[in-house]
Amino acid sequence: MHIPNNILDKVNEWLTPTFDQHTHEEIERMITSSPKELEESFYKNLEFGTGGMRGIMGVGTNRINKYTLGKNTQGISNYLKKAFPTDALKVVIAYDCRHNSDTLAKVVADVFSANGIHVYLFSDMRPTPELSFALKHLSCHAGIVLTASHNPPEYNGYKVYWQDGGQLVPPQDEEIIQVIEDLNYAEIKFEANENLIEYIDTVIDEAFFQSTIDNASFDTPKAAKENLKIVYTSLHGTSIKAIPAVLAKAGYTDVNIVKEQEIPDGNFPTVKSPNPEEPEALTMALALADKTNADIVIGTDPDSDRLGVAVRDLEGKMILLNGNQTMVIMTAFLLEQWKRENKLDGNQFIGSTIVSTPMMLELASAYGVECKVGLTGFKWIAKFIKDFPNQTFIGGGEESFGYMVGDAVRDKDAVAATLLVCEIAAQAKAAGSSLYQELLHLYIDFGFYKEYLISITKKGIEGANEIKQMMVDLRENPLTNINGQRVVCIEDYAQSTARNLLTDELELLEIPKSNVLIYYLEDGTKICARPSGTEPKIKFYFSVNDYLATIDDFKKVEATLDQKIKNIVAEMHLN
Repeated sequence: MHIPNNILDKVNEWLTPTFDQHTHEEIERMITSSPKELEESFYKNLEFGTGGMRGIMGVGTNRINKYTLGKNTQGISNYLKKAFPTDALKVVIAYDCRHNSDTLAKVVADVFSANGIHVYLFSDMRPTPELSFALKHLSCHAGIVLTASHNPPEYNGYKVYWQDGGQLVPPQDEEIIQVIEDLNYAEIKFEANENLIEYIDTVIDEAFFQSTIDNASFDTPKAAKENLKIVYTSLHGTSIKAIPAVLAKAGYTDVNIVKEQEIPDGNFPTVKSPNPEEPEALTMALALADKTNADIVIGTDPDSDRLGVAVRDLEGKMILLNGNQTMVIMTAFLLEQWKRENKLDGNQFIGSTIVSTPMMLELASAYGVECKVGLTGFKWIAKFIKDFPNQTFIGGGEESFGYMVGDAVRDKDAVAATLLVCEIAAQAKAAGSSLYQELLHLYIDFGFYKEYLISITKKGIEGANEIKQMMVDLRENPLTNINGQRVVCIEDYAQSTARNLLTDELELLEIPKSNVLIYYLEDGTKICARPSGTEPKIKFYFSVNDYLATIDDFKKVEATLDQKIKNIVAEMHLN
């Protein structure tokens, strides 16, 4: 197999003495027996996407390893010194249950310390939201967490947080990426200054737990908490380090943990994918719920930033709510609490994203607060908090099963969201209702919005090119009629434009550029196409809506909306 010159140049660099013997041996193995793997490993540099840098572990520029992460860390060290020239620099590092997360975290700590930066390193795995909390709690300049969220076992990743506790956003991200790209691997300082590495654990844990309880508890009676039957699974991840303790401290006593998934394990042996967005991941938890007659099931992903929630429907059957549903339930509850306490004065806001349910806008309007809508990813919601310090953030989320309660944590936080959803469920049960019934009442009050997601994953270089072509086709040959409804507007976030197809008027979008297209139909239907920033994947988001007069009409109206989504998917040839 012919190896292109641009790849060969990278390979030859990685065969120099700058890189260790193991790296040399792996490259030689790929040259001899797996040239396709060699190309995949070196054809590009790993890129920062929506959720930081994420990729397969191994040797090469397109892989997670000590050199790619070391280069990132050296670049961030250099940037920090220029950004804060007179400060005694401090960073905090956390990691999850994935293979090599602990050793890679130590590599990152070594590089920071070798650059004279004080490092707080968690002594064991911790939930990602605790990293965001610790960053602010310890007054650090930056934070790193080693995680690949819910990706397969062969993946790991590197997420960067800034002073405010939120992930990197413009302009820091582009500036730091440029510094990293300008570095040579030989410039990485790997020799640790152990005197600058300080291990942290229980003291930060206790502060994080108490902050969570302070932010996500709402005067639920003791008896109501004790009467709520909860099934919880960590899906072999880090939330086991926090959620059981938080629920116990908050007064929830009937918590059944899925024992088979309790021990952290980067192989995720009992699930195909440790993603609580997928019903299959909660199979064991749902079985335990039926065995214990539980009211609610909660499952979290490996780094504990997103959660899946299952509740009993009107027939008593456990069903998994989608991320939009849990988001509107939690947001409506928070808004109602603020209203009851007379804390709403028009200076508050909630946060959402362009691919999430439009129902968030309806909630905001009804309560007289603003709904700020940003690009996909909680870093944009965190940026709203930083950019509008004179406004108060109540809560916010996105469709991908994440939620943020207040601003103590500036990222999606399954620990606080778990406590919040238990508060809502406990209060509903005590009032003779249920979480599911509360959702249906919201549909009656604010409109019945039904969302659906299709995720298409490809492999390697060819897959990435296929997805690129799909977006080209949608841009250059836009659909003008879908399911008998005219397309009235197309928003192209790569071009920062919104085109009204009825008048041909063009408006500029103020949201930062991103490779996202949104089609709006005349009946209120919304269709969004968004490629992943970290892997060869494209997601299509659908939102349709109707009016719901009574709970008795729910099934009929839902069937109508389901059929509408099926028709659209078929017409777009996505099934």
